[in-house]
Amino acid sequence: MKALYRLKYGGPEVLEIIDVPLPKCGKNDVLVRVMAATISRTDCGILWGAPFILRFFTGLFKPKRQITGSDFSGIVEQVGESVSRFKKGDRIWGFNDLGLQSHAEYLVVSANEAIAIIPDGVSYKQAAASTEGAHYAINAILSQNIGAGARVLVNGGTGAIGSAAIQLLKDCGAYVVATAPDAHINAVKQLGADEVIDFEKVDFTTCGQAFNLVFDAVGKSSWKKCKPLLLPGGTYVSSELGSGAQNLYLPVLTRFSSRKVKFPMPVDRKRTIALVSKLFSKKAFDPLIDYSVSLKDAIATFDYVNSGKKTGNVVIDFTLN
Repeated sequence: MKALYRLKYGGPEVLEIIDVPLPKCGKNDVLVRVMAATISRTDCGILWGAPFILRFFTGLFKPKRQITGSDFSGIVEQVGESVSRFKKGDRIWGFNDLGLQSHAEYLVVSANEAIAIIPDGVSYKQAAASTEGAHYAINAILSQNIGAGARVLVNGGTGAIGSAAIQLLKDCGAYVVATAPDAHINAVKQLGADEVIDFEKVDFTTCGQAFNLVFDAVGKSSWKKCKPLLLPGGTYVSSELGSGAQNLYLPVLTRFSSRKVKFPMPVDRKRTIALVSKLFSKKAFDPLIDYSVSLKDAIATFDYVNSGKKTGNVVIDFTLN
């Protein structure tokens, strides 16, 4: 099978497409023919090995997994003798932000992983694009107990995380203000945002509104800038560590403040898959997709994703030549 392969950390220049043996399916595993996968911020972090703290999980000096990719959707080709949840021919999807080696024509994944049947009416591309961004958005939102009537600002409404967050927040009944460039304001409104601020023309931190939660989904702002936007009891959450990894220690410093910083660790991947499946079933979620590429064109796409300029998700479509 063909796969995106590397032996060391670095940019796209360390990647190559090579033929590797088909992975073996163990007794508690599922062999999947991959139909779609995304190239995400998570994949870029694992490729570059940055931030360095990530290497404590993915390999300190060299990557533990040579094939990239952290999410997938596809067709079950074989199940291990101990697997009862899935059968050959099932359409399934899944995610592991430490890597699944899914940038390949086939993968083997444990049946105990965060994988599930793709809901009816959901395409392979939609399923693959509903993992990484939704995972971090769900983690940030559910940890804050956001309910009906809450006011939330999402900085970065066109990203994979931000676009997922808008839809999740609307399902919670929140009033959502999001930022986006002028070219994508209508798309963000279609996701459900009640108001959209054109960040190319207006600094959202001077919008004059107050919120229960400011979710910096692109990690490009800071606690200092966003604090004036928070109502008493409000919270600032970022998707990034921030300058000097400040978002790791600010939760301690603001613990007894009326306005807090939180940096919830995203660990419950199975919850993410289950929740997005429920949202799919009631047509309350549809991932934003920038464009699709073939596997042979995927290497050059990492730089684009890493630039932070993508809109929603970039998908590797394995049906493309």
